[in-house]
Amino acid sequence: MDRATVLRLMSAAFSFFVAGVSDGSIGALIPYMLREYNISEAIVSSIYGANFFGWFFAAIANTHLSQYLDLGAMLALGAFFQVVAQTLRAWNPPFGLFVATFWIVSVGQAFQDAHANTYVAGVKGAHRWLALIHAMYMAGCLVGPFVATPIASAGEVSQWYLFYIFPLGIGIVNLAWCLVAFRDTVRFHDNKSNANVEDAAHAPAGDDAAASRNKNALTLMKKTIKTPSVWLLSMFYFFYIGAALTASGWVTQYLVEVRGGNLSQMGYVPAGFSGGCFLGRLLLAEPTYRFGERRMVFIYILLAVALQLVFWLVPNIIAASVAISFIGFFTGPLFATGMSVGSKLFSQEIHSTALALIFVVAQMGGSALPIITGVIASRSGVAILQPILVGVLAATGVSWLLVPHPKTSNAAFHQE
Repeated sequence: MDRATVLRLMSAAFSFFVAGVSDGSIGALIPYMLREYNISEAIVSSIYGANFFGWFFAAIANTHLSQYLDLGAMLALGAFFQVVAQTLRAWNPPFGLFVATFWIVSVGQAFQDAHANTYVAGVKGAHRWLALIHAMYMAGCLVGPFVATPIASAGEVSQWYLFYIFPLGIGIVNLAWCLVAFRDTVRFHDNKSNANVEDAAHAPAGDDAAASRNKNALTLMKKTIKTPSVWLLSMFYFFYIGAALTASGWVTQYLVEVRGGNLSQMGYVPAGFSGGCFLGRLLLAEPTYRFGERRMVFIYILLAVALQLVFWLVPNIIAASVAISFIGFFTGPLFATGMSVGSKLFSQEIHSTALALIFVVAQMGGSALPIITGVIASRSGVAILQPILVGVLAATGVSWLLVPHPKTSNAAFHQE
């Protein structure tokens, strides 16, 4: 593997780390948001709604922008959006603007996720590299609470928003790395970029070129929407991401209110979940690939359900912390494995568009389920978290069984 490819893979992995730091800190900071803005669990859940609408917008915009912007330009644009969001967060904005930053950051993450996944899925030994980049996301989720909690709990008056200076700093590094690693693809598709003079002479210009690109984008979107395996894999991600974000987002508040834990200490528990996911994605990638992706993922989900029951039924903070760490460990490989299966199910032509749509449905689950949990918790108490998680994990297992078997390994898609 040449040096340029390694640099690009490391850039893709770092972009996932940056996204993980931002997402992984939410659970640790929610109790401080509730107190700072004097709002209920139902209102603070609006940040998940903003996340979803950001991903939804990105899915629509992605295919059209990809007709004009190359790989590096799309990755850099995604990094830029995240830098803007973290800049706005770091000065303790009003709650309405704070919520809007979740829309902005999710647009940036969506552009980077879709195109980084597409690039990495085309590298030889893709299942290992996909495991690495998604492990880096969980590494970010692990680091986030360890940085956010001490900052938020320092002093008599919490200045929790100062935490966002950290993701701002690494976000700037992410943007610079994208521009360097993908510098030969950071460009705009002009109308004269054809392979030779003869092609350029016959290429559509001006409005005709724009119309042609928009038509091509619509064709790709229609083809993607009509592919059943896209929707079946999307349903799996809907429940999986919904379970993961609900667990990591509400576990701190649950342990404080229901189990009587100390707020300054319980903020580290989401890091246990993220640490488990990080190790799971690194250590279980190869066994999952060798012993069969479909079989192993289903086994992991069954183990996660059993551990969630332990979390629910054993009224002990230490047992709960250990259980949620192992839940993270066994559910960790699910994301990269789903991407690996998708690369075999979808044609190369619709790969980027299909991933963008899958990410939207995934974020719909990652937004809707934490919101539902927050609304119910504001009325019935946050103890409702446990039966909700058991049900969502069970639905994840059922939806995985519905994903079709890839007919070929799609080996032609992987670059030598």
